This record gives sequence, C-alpha cells and structure tokens, in this order.
Amino acid sequence: MSDIGLRRAIRLPHATALVVGTIIGASIFVQPSEITSQVPSVVGVLAVWLIAGGLTMIGALVCAELASTFTRTGGVYVYLSEAFGPAVGFLWGWAMFWTMHTGIIAAIAVVFARYAGYLIPMGAIGTKGVAIAVILILSSVNYLGVKQGSLLQTAFTVGKLLAILLIVIVGFALGGRVEGHFVESVVFLGTITPAHFFAGLVAGLFAFGGWHMVTYSSEETVDPARTIPRALVIGTLIVTASYMALNTVYFYVLPLDTVAASTRVAADLAEAVLGTRGGGAVSVLVMFSTFGALAGIILAGPRVYLAMARDGLLFRWCGEIHPEYHTPHRVIVLQAVWGSVLVATGTFQALFTRVVYTEWIFFGLMTLGLFVFRRRSGLGATRAYSMWGYPVLPALFAFTAFAVVISEVVSNPRDTLEGLGLVLVGLPVYYLWARKGLSSKAVP
Repeated sequence: MSDIGLRRAIRLPHATALVVGTIIGASIFVQPSEITSQVPSVVGVLAVWLIAGGLTMIGALVCAELASTFTRTGGVYVYLSEAFGPAVGFLWGWAMFWTMHTGIIAAIAVVFARYAGYLIPMGAIGTKGVAIAVILILSSVNYLGVKQGSLLQTAFTVGKLLAILLIVIVGFALGGRVEGHFVESVVFLGTITPAHFFAGLVAGLFAFGGWHMVTYSSEETVDPARTIPRALVIGTLIVTASYMALNTVYFYVLPLDTVAASTRVAADLAEAVLGTRGGGAVSVLVMFSTFGALAGIILAGPRVYLAMARDGLLFRWCGEIHPEYHTPHRVIVLQAVWGSVLVATGTFQALFTRVVYTEWIFFGLMTLGLFVFRRRSGLGATRAYSMWGYPVLPALFAFTAFAVVISEVVSNPRDTLEGLGLVLVGLPVYYLWARKGLSSKAVP
C-alpha cells in the first residue's frame, strides 16, 4: 500500500455543510405526507419533526464523542470495529457498499433525473442516463481532490439554505391570500394513537438521515477531534430549524389534508402562491438540493472502504491514495460503477427499501459502544469531547434505534427480514477472508 497520505482540507464550514447537505435532500420538498397522514394535526406534525430533530441531535452527540475519541478515517465502521470487533464493522461496510450507501446514491440520482425530466421531457432510458451521468460527474470531482468536493458541496448547501429561506419568506408573505390556508383536517376524525405518532416519528427520523457521514472523513478534516463535534451540533440545529420552518409554512399556505395527500408539497405550495411557474421553480430547487446532497454522500462513502482496506478487510489495492490528488481514487471509482449499475438495472429500489432500516441496528450498536468505551480504561484521556446527558440520552437513542427496527419488522416483515438476510450474507464472506489470513484484524 502506498505511503501517500490523505490531505487535510475540510474545515468547520465545510464539515458543517457536509452535515446539512447530506441530510437535506429531496424528501422535505417532496413528501412530508407520510408524517401528516399518520399524525393529521398541525401541532402533532410539528411535534414529530421537533422530536425527530431532538433524537437526531442525541445521535449526533454520540457520534461527536466517538469522533473525538477515534480520529482515523472510517467513522461508524471504526466505532463498531473498536467496540464489538472487526466482524461487526465489516458488516457495516458490506451493507454500505452493496446496498445502503450506493442505494442512497442511486435513489437520489434518479430523483434528480426525474425532476430534470420535468424541465426537459425524457423517457425511462433518458432518466437513467441522466442519473448515471450525475453520479459519474460528482465522482470525478471527488476523484480530483477532497478540497474540490467539499467546496462544491458547501456551495450547494449554502444555495439550498437560501432557497429554503426564500420559500419560507414568500410563503408567509403571500400565503395569507390563498383560500383555505391554515385549515386543519376535515377528513380525519379519528384519534391519533401512540402507534400513529411513532410511525410518523420513524418517517421523520429517515428524513434526518445522513448526519453521521461527516465522521467518515476524519483524516481529511482539520483538527477532527474538535471540528467534527462542532459540525455535528451546528449542522443538526440548522437542519432542524429548516425542517420546522418549512413545515410551518406548508401548513400556513395549504390545508392539512392537501399536505397529507401531496407527493410534492413544496411544488404545491409554490403553485398556490405563484401559479404554475412556481411548480417549475421548485423542481429546479429539488434538483439543486439533490445534487448537493449527492455530492456529500459520494464524498463520504469511499473513506469507509479505504479504512476497511487499510485493516485488510478489502483488497489492499482498494486502499491506494492517488499520488497527485491525495484521494482514495480506486474506491471512488468502484462506488461510482456499482451505483451506476444499480441505476441501470433498477435493482436499487428493491435493495434500498429492504435494507434502509438496517442502519438503525448499527446506530443502536454504535450507541451501546459508547458505554463500552466509557468503561474501557485509557480512552477517557484521548477524547476531546464528552456528550451532555450521559447515560440517559444515549440510552434513549439506543432504545429508539432498536424500536425503529422492530417497528419496521412488524409492519413489513418479509422485506425487512430479507434485507437483514442480505446484510448477514456478509458474515461468511468475512470469516472466509479471515481464514485466508488476508487480515491480521479479521480474527474469528
């Protein structure tokens, strides 16, 4: 393996933009209907978003302490490996590459292409072509350097935050003249049960997904033990405030029943206050937002595969650093190729829906790992940050993470158990790797 190292180029603004940019993708502009249909009450929906933001903050604080303790590249993979052994870390990386991370890349790229089709009509083949093209373009930018990738991601994050601010201002300024604005549900007359509220909360937590990815690039972050915790806290606060503001303006302009039934609520809001041109403007916004989110997600993933290669859990050549660009260029290419295959075949839809919940198993384990590290002698002196609210808050987050998994298994047992099976297929691969002696860390 080459001795060439990664280049530290990610500072606090770029790390914060990575947190915000990877969380805010398309879902908040397209489909808050899942939460509203489960909790058809303005106060109830806003409470769901606020609690989801609070739980995300707890998860971010857990990651912040772990990031200040372990500053090598790899993030969640490193934390799981250090707490529970390399087999658990390997399963995280395995699920990331084959389904979770590349599936997210493929799904967001397709959303981008579909909204591009709103402006320039194209068929199914054209949509796939645009989705693959955007994956390859952003992978190329990240291939050329982490500085270029982080600057691009930062620029798009600032742009989308300004767009959100514009939507909120225009909505409140003009929404008062829309007939029937700020009307509660006239269709739902039942009782909102705890089960309904939790189902809405699960949907809200998925909309906050991606907060942990900033930890993947520790060795390319300036002073990661301090920068990453600050970025996690600031970024999560910004996202929570943005989500609360957007949902408030949605309910101010549109009747609650319209929000519950809509699959493109931001476009419906824009059309209500600006006419049909407003819908086109929001389509551009969704493209802009998904492009920025995709840039951050494509940047983050290869750093996990790089860490696995360094530990001997992937082929050694996957851990090569480009001599000029100082990037993990080979795993960037592998990720781009597999993400493009998932787009071309359409298999990402089945894979992603089956495994998206499984990352919450790992989040729960990661949080339990925090308790392991607190009890392990010697680690207290190495961490630069200790989370507030220990042990109550991390215990609450771990309980929620496992409850999310149980809820998904109960509501959709076939798909979720198949998804868990896809992840567990990685175990025999790991032990085969260990038996061949390819890794000193891969000890059964």
